[in-house]
Amino acid sequence: MDLLSNLALGFGVASSLANLAFCLIGVLLGTLIGVLPGIGATATIAMLLPITFQLEPVSSLIMLAGIYYGAQYGGSTTAILINMPGESSSAVTAIDGYQMARQGRAGTALATAAIGSFFAGTVATFLVAIFAPPLTAIALKFGAAEYFSLMVMGLVMSVALAHGSVLKALAMVVLGLLLGMVGTDVYTGAPRFTMGITQFADGLNFVAVAVGVFGIAEILRNLEDEHDREVMTKNISRLFPTRDEFRQMIAPVLRGTGIGSVLGILPGGGAILASFASYTVEKKLSKHPEEFGKGALAGVAGPESANNAGAQTSFIPLLTLGIPANPVMALMIGAMIIQGIVPGPNVVSEQPALFWGIVASMWIGNLMLVVLNLPLIGLWVKLLTVPYYILFPIIMAMCSIGVYSVNSNTYDLFAVAGFGLLGYVLSKLRCEPAPLLLGFVLGPLLEENLRRAMILSRGDPTTFVTRPISATLLVLSLAILVLVFLPQIRKRRDEVFTESDG
Repeated sequence: MDLLSNLALGFGVASSLANLAFCLIGVLLGTLIGVLPGIGATATIAMLLPITFQLEPVSSLIMLAGIYYGAQYGGSTTAILINMPGESSSAVTAIDGYQMARQGRAGTALATAAIGSFFAGTVATFLVAIFAPPLTAIALKFGAAEYFSLMVMGLVMSVALAHGSVLKALAMVVLGLLLGMVGTDVYTGAPRFTMGITQFADGLNFVAVAVGVFGIAEILRNLEDEHDREVMTKNISRLFPTRDEFRQMIAPVLRGTGIGSVLGILPGGGAILASFASYTVEKKLSKHPEEFGKGALAGVAGPESANNAGAQTSFIPLLTLGIPANPVMALMIGAMIIQGIVPGPNVVSEQPALFWGIVASMWIGNLMLVVLNLPLIGLWVKLLTVPYYILFPIIMAMCSIGVYSVNSNTYDLFAVAGFGLLGYVLSKLRCEPAPLLLGFVLGPLLEENLRRAMILSRGDPTTFVTRPISATLLVLSLAILVLVFLPQIRKRRDEVFTESDG
């Protein structure tokens, strides 16, 4: 009964006219920016983050969640229509989705992606509602040592699941941790890494870092790769799948939902692997594996379901532990902190309306995507035909206005430009920025829990290995790091990410 009453509370909050409006605006804005080629969910949220800060906390987070789902939907649309996935998780959708579009089945591919995503989102939303409260109860027993070890494991997972070189991913985490240390020491009041610049005293602006490293850097990279895009729009008249196509997609959607729901919980980006894992499973189970890569319906239904289920369940570690499972959740944590909310298990007990409102809005946002975006597919197709050199100045102006509006500080604009260049250089060096952002967000929390644990243990570092939960988490972190460096595991990891880049 508690679950039903909590869900009723959540739907009461999420279905207020104001929150429904913000969810709708978030979904539409997310799709509008996410449908632009090469711009994924992380870059979209980074760009639109500043516009949510003037809202109430629950409205702000509902709108951000809507932007997330909308951006993912936009990413799959570009993957299917122009073979240009907005993010890694949409890369698998492009393999068969684009081939379906070339065969005149673009409508079926888009509808399959939308229906699979909605079903997976519905199941994953209820999983969040069921599993988040008991996990929160466990998390309330965590002390400073356990939180430190948990964050270490999250950072190690982000390294293990990052694209490319493990050493480069480790370097990105370290750089993120160092950037997170800039500012004034909380305990002593001494300035750290400020280089005498007064604007650094409060630390680096989270919004400026996120918009620069993800938003501006992504625009620069896309300008470099700008080319004529062939948009597959023929025969988008039939959007609803036939009865036979429905039968074909049921099993892949169910399997994808299960795979995504489990992998999405993993800290460090498990949701990204969900779509690849689903595609591999579908190909192995198929009676006609030769159809994959040539327009197989299961090659769209499974990965899209896994992707959306993973996106939803990645909220579980965020809402219960305050640990981001991926870069998007890191942005959500930053938004919560700016709104004055301390991420972690206390959110459920201290702000139940906020917690359950976000959970309920997940389902509402997914419903809005299905109802609104399939009829609006013609609008998104027209947007894809607009040259990028016309779009990018508008996007950059939006980013600049949004970042300036947060603190009304011109320094933040210079910071965005600087981090944009840094993000572009990192992409040229094949360094993935996701571990950097996770390090930047978790760095201050990691340091705070480290120092608190040391103070409570009177300077005894063995407290991290004598407490059972903390010791287990550290052992798991070490095991993951060792496994990643083993030749066989490393080779398999490289194969997976080579497939995703292809």
